[in-house]
Amino acid sequence: MYYFDELIVSEIKKKNEVALRELYKTHYPMIVNLIRSNNGTEEEAKDIYQEAVIAFYEKVQQPEFILTCKIKTYLYAVCRRLWLKRLAEKKRYHGNIQETETFLGIEEEMNAIEDNEQRFIRMRESLASLGEPCRGILEDFYMHDLSMEAIRDKFGYTNADNAKNQKYKCLQRLKKLFFATYKEDLP
Repeated sequence: MYYFDELIVSEIKKKNEVALRELYKTHYPMIVNLIRSNNGTEEEAKDIYQEAVIAFYEKVQQPEFILTCKIKTYLYAVCRRLWLKRLAEKKRYHGNIQETETFLGIEEEMNAIEDNEQRFIRMRESLASLGEPCRGILEDFYMHDLSMEAIRDKFGYTNADNAKNQKYKCLQRLKKLFFATYKEDLP
């Protein structure tokens, strides 16, 4: 187990509310992402996550409780199961959910999620090191959904095609930065 997980479990056993809040805060974004990417809303994600955290809290209070995986994996599996049940109730999921069903591959799925999180961190770092005006152009286009005309006006290009051409060049620079960083992380 990781040190953070050991500390959280130990503090939750002592009914430490600060530890419970930290646990809640740490894994909440992952669950929002899970629910929203599977036909849910942030409000539904909040409900599901609260149920899972309460279930985890109650399990930890049991004297025989032993955590055999990461807290993150445990919460993800519980939330996924609760969400599939809720979708089945709403007739939005047509699979067969049985009480004895286990989610094989949760560890693999969690590893993929952690890999994606690392890629997002590298992308954010690459974008930050890109410099202006490239960073601004890419953020405006991809994150703020500005049109090429709006970008043309904001950055002073003569026409939208010139702005589009600059965006393409910036994107190529970003890719080079990202993959240069990525290669450094490979064994």
